[in-house]
Amino acid sequence: MPCLSAVRVRDAKPREKPYKLFDERGLFLLVVPSADQYRGRLWRFRYRVNGVEKLLALGSYPDVSLKRAREKRDEARRLLADGVDPNVQRKTERAASTETFEAIGREWLAHRAKTTAAITQQKATWLLEQIFAEIGSRPIREVAAPELLAALRKIEARGHHESAHRAKQKCGQVFRYAIATGRAERDISADLRGALVPVVSKNHAALTDPAEVGALLRAIDRYGGQPVTAAALKLAPLVFVRPGELRGARWAEIDLDAGEWRIPAERMKMGQQHIVPLSHQAAAILRDLRALTGYGDYVFPSLLSAARPMSNNTINTALRRLGYTKEQMTGHGFRAMASTMLNEKGFPPDVIELQLAHEERNKIRAAYNRAKRLAERRNMMQSWADYVDLLRDRASNGTN
Repeated sequence: MPCLSAVRVRDAKPREKPYKLFDERGLFLLVVPSADQYRGRLWRFRYRVNGVEKLLALGSYPDVSLKRAREKRDEARRLLADGVDPNVQRKTERAASTETFEAIGREWLAHRAKTTAAITQQKATWLLEQIFAEIGSRPIREVAAPELLAALRKIEARGHHESAHRAKQKCGQVFRYAIATGRAERDISADLRGALVPVVSKNHAALTDPAEVGALLRAIDRYGGQPVTAAALKLAPLVFVRPGELRGARWAEIDLDAGEWRIPAERMKMGQQHIVPLSHQAAAILRDLRALTGYGDYVFPSLLSAARPMSNNTINTALRRLGYTKEQMTGHGFRAMASTMLNEKGFPPDVIELQLAHEERNKIRAAYNRAKRLAERRNMMQSWADYVDLLRDRASNGTN
């Protein structure tokens, strides 16, 4: 039987029923009925193992040419000569491709997506993608500690020491997930302890002296920039949420009649809904602001587009405009300010931590606290707002 030619393969047209055009040594072209003729010409290799006939798919024409189909057939025949079933080999290779560091890393990211705040998920993805670029194609069982260290040191070399440590932590979580799902034996990131440049922790700059806080509050009252930015500056010390939670606030989250701001779980770092009781002062700021931005989704929209929240640099830029350096005060510093001063005023630490939305490791206790201590938090937030007013008035009057 004559072998196929490139012209004969090109000119093969589908019929009402499938038919075969044979080449040699088990290779043939299966032509199947199809509206698109280029999807109806399929390469197949027929062979036997222990007397049982089998077929191996080699792709479709024209993506796979006659020449390439013959090469694939010959590769399969070499495997047979070595006692390896080509179909079994293909399944093994496909399984290996799903067990690379990147494949398992992305599977882990997808697994945790439903229970992780969006911003936290984005950061984890960003960190791991830097590692995927270096060792993502490696089977996770074969990744060695020096390989991971080399990838992490590339992040270090850009001066991102903290990011390198966080990437190492995420890699460890991927390895442990692989162990739990039977695709790795150990977490090799544990071998890198002490191998990265240590990170010198820095607290967010914040004012905590009552007189200095009063002066800051008075300066905020005199802020002459955009009204929306001014409102954010005034609200920040009263609610002391994270900057991203403040700038991303939506009107749908706020119930001014109930005096509550309920931040949904997907916007919270710890993945739990957070309730912010609104003091009379905070509610008044929001009522005034609603006349400006209540037509849209965001409480603090971007100046460029109401479809986006204000920039994450807006608060810090405004503080710089007021004359405060990054070593003196930051947007995140309003949290440290409130935490320090509320503790000094004798409020229960547990209540303060709850209002700061810090993680409670004991999940049962956390649920109890969220349900049972809201009234205490409401009283604390009103007392705090009244104290903030007092500090501002003292600064205005020049008293301590």
